[in-house]
Amino acid sequence: MRQKQTGFTLIEIAIVLVIIGLLLGAILKGQELINSARVRNIITQQDGIKAAYFAFQDRYRALPGDYSGVNASANIRGIANNTVGGNANGVIEDVAGFTETVVAWTHLSQAGFITGNYNATTPNPAANATFAPTNPYSAIIQMQWDNTYQGAAAAPGGNRVNLKTGNQIPADVLAEIDRKIDDGRPDLGNFRFSAFNGGVAAPTPASCFTVVPGGGSNWNATTGETNCGAATLF
Repeated sequence: MRQKQTGFTLIEIAIVLVIIGLLLGAILKGQELINSARVRNIITQQDGIKAAYFAFQDRYRALPGDYSGVNASANIRGIANNTVGGNANGVIEDVAGFTETVVAWTHLSQAGFITGNYNATTPNPAANATFAPTNPYSAIIQMQWDNTYQGAAAAPGGNRVNLKTGNQIPADVLAEIDRKIDDGRPDLGNFRFSAFNGGVAAPTPASCFTVVPGGGSNWNATTGETNCGAATLF
């Protein structure tokens, strides 16, 4: 008696392969959409905070974080403690007795220029997510007058007001942001690599971008590096 053969037919195998291909395509497309959303989120966040910075400066004739606590409590409705301010020296920086990079978010949020309720109660609060915004990867962002960005000259000549994205951002996401808003290079332009530590291990230049022989540099967009950061220079 002839034994009946079992197994998949070529048509069944073809159908399974098509289904697998569709699933893989959907997964890859979904990841691409997630990355695109994060790119837009970071760009929007950076643009919104820059606009808030200039709006605050225009209204109060001072910088957020650097604005003195006495003036802030007198002129910003949500600030009742006259110690929550800076030393009013014209730059946002952390010095003895004043953590201006953190107080800046209290000034901006309580004045209504950014969303969130960042409400430091002392001039020297800890930099954490309670008192500072975070990027889509949960790392703290920072606005400061310093030279923690690639290609900066030695301080103080290289110090610029800059808004750091925070770290934990994949290199390919930063590369896409740089292409969209600047020159695509991590060491030049107004959007550059930054080694700022946004609450976890600081990113390293060698992991996040490569210097091209003869001049230039490129983000390491194809290596899978996930702990990178950047800064927008004002």
